[in-house]
Amino acid sequence: MKVIEYDRYGGPEVIELRERSEPQPAAGEVLVRIHAAALNPKDALVRAGKFKLLSGADFPKRMGYDFAGVVAALGAGVTGLEVGQGVYGMINSWKAGAFAQYAAVPQDELAALPQGLDYAQAAAIPLSAQTALQALRDLGGVGPGAEVLIHGASGGVGTLAVQIAKALGARVSALCGAHSAELVRGLGADQVYDYRQTPPSQVPGRYEVFFDVFGNQSFAAIKPLLAARGRYITTVPNARNIRDHLLSRLSPLKQARLVIVRSRRADLEQLSAWVAQGRLRPLIAARLPLAETARAHAMIQGKNTHGKIVLDIP
Repeated sequence: MKVIEYDRYGGPEVIELRERSEPQPAAGEVLVRIHAAALNPKDALVRAGKFKLLSGADFPKRMGYDFAGVVAALGAGVTGLEVGQGVYGMINSWKAGAFAQYAAVPQDELAALPQGLDYAQAAAIPLSAQTALQALRDLGGVGPGAEVLIHGASGGVGTLAVQIAKALGARVSALCGAHSAELVRGLGADQVYDYRQTPPSQVPGRYEVFFDVFGNQSFAAIKPLLAARGRYITTVPNARNIRDHLLSRLSPLKQARLVIVRSRRADLEQLSAWVAQGRLRPLIAARLPLAETARAHAMIQGKNTHGKIVLDIP
């Protein structure tokens, strides 16, 4: 099978397309014939060696977490899926492996393909949408009437976070560049601010959740914007955010939270339900062939894409 691997940490130039044997599903795993896989900032950060303590020093390494495809085989004990069925999901393991023609994936990390989506659209959902869902619903307690501010609303996570916050019943304010304002309003944002004109710490109002998707703010800077029991939630696991996450848990009031996404079939099924209801749609910034993975990595490092970059896998 065709698969993307690399033999050392570094820039996009370390990426290589290779031929390897197909994996076999172990008990509880599903062998997926992958037709599309999506990039996330995590892919570039892991490749660059930013998470060496978690990704390890063994090489070659594989890439990719988001995927969509067809069930090719079932390991012992797998239930609720059948060979030939369309599926999508996210690989939780740091070993990755979605940038390949086949991957063996634990059954709880995938679900049936959302109704009405093709493989590329489905692959654009799992990591980003589950990050937003678990941040807003699980860490932020977002529900009907909540005031939510999303910083970085036009990117892969942000465009889905706006829609998910609305699906949860929140009133959504968004921060993005002026050129993205119309797009973000079209996704359901009630109020949109240009971060160049209105810095995040100066946005008017009080919020139950400030979701820092872009990851360049701090709990200390955003704390005045939070309601009495508000939550600052970030996706960036740097030392400051980990410290704030741990220390603020001692407070009964305003807190900082760090979202660590996990793929769960139940969450994927919730996202699929919103897709079927017309409440959630992925945005694809670009589609490239698997052989151009290095180019896709260079694009995602630019941080200027609206939505997701997807690889088509032959």
